[in-house]
Amino acid sequence: MHRSREWLFERIRRAQREQGLSGRELAARFKVSRNTVKKALESPVPPKRKAPPPRKSVLEPVKGFIDAMLREDLDAPAKQKHTIPRIMERLAAEHDFELGRQTTVWEYVRKRRPEIKAEALEGRRHLDGMVPQAKRPGEEAEVDFADFWLDLAGQRRKCVLFTLRLSCSGKAVHRPVDRTIGVSYVLAR
Repeated sequence: MHRSREWLFERIRRAQREQGLSGRELAARFKVSRNTVKKALESPVPPKRKAPPPRKSVLEPVKGFIDAMLREDLDAPAKQKHTIPRIMERLAAEHDFELGRQTTVWEYVRKRRPEIKAEALEGRRHLDGMVPQAKRPGEEAEVDFADFWLDLAGQRRKCVLFTLRLSCSGKAVHRPVDRTIGVSYVLAR
């Protein structure tokens, strides 16, 4: 059964306090080094474990090549951008690199793609905003026509829908027109 370091430190301190054992005897009883016994007697809280130094990525030799492929993708159409399997194929064929796995390459590309895009846009940024358009009443309107089918008196007729949209208020008027007889119908709402 695995015991925590806090439990071990507490047992060492108790044994020393209650039985008066020496550091060497405590180390032998709890099967730890004398340095651990010394640390336990100095502080009831064990020191934090040191984090191991970061490992060097297996992709380190080819990161520049992957970045170059991602920069090529900035101007490429969506269907022609590099996928992870394609990046791995090119690394193997062009640079004789087969150490990395798909997940490793995917994580690197997922992190680097937005960074490379931001680097490319640096200096070309524009302000986000809009230009307000103020139209006076009756000054401007948009007109459009569209074909549609209308059931009228049991007959299906192909008509043209006339649409007028006023730019100031955004209100619209729709009128169907039967081209064959030139009649405008009023649509019930």
